[in-house]
Amino acid sequence: MGMLKEFKEFAMKGNLVDIAVAFVMGAAFNKVVTTFTGGVVSPLVGLLFQSDFNDLKWVISPATVDAAGNAVEEIAVLYGSFITSVIDFIIVAFVMFIIIKAINKLKKTEEPAPEPAPGPTQEELLTQIRDLLKK
Repeated sequence: MGMLKEFKEFAMKGNLVDIAVAFVMGAAFNKVVTTFTGGVVSPLVGLLFQSDFNDLKWVISPATVDAAGNAVEEIAVLYGSFITSVIDFIIVAFVMFIIIKAINKLKKTEEPAPEPAPGPTQEELLTQIRDLLKK
């Protein structure tokens, strides 16, 4: 029973909830970036290559029909899709960098705790004791 209580305390800590919210937001943001890359960036880069950027590939074995009349699919390395994913990653990483940088600027810098006042020196203590003994 103690382990269940410990897990509940762990799960309800603010940091874990924050991470869960960030994960959901990141998944939603990834969809936006993927759409941006596929709809805006890829066509513009595709203009440079004179083709659809996502269709760039290196065909290792073209599609054929074997002797029995069965279609054999082509075997290809889809490097255009890989490059699109790398661009997606770079965009997400850059935006996250900007967000973290902005959050760090907004955070108030914590002032260091004031140092405790130094206690009385040995001479001051002896003076206080002497004065108390005179009374």
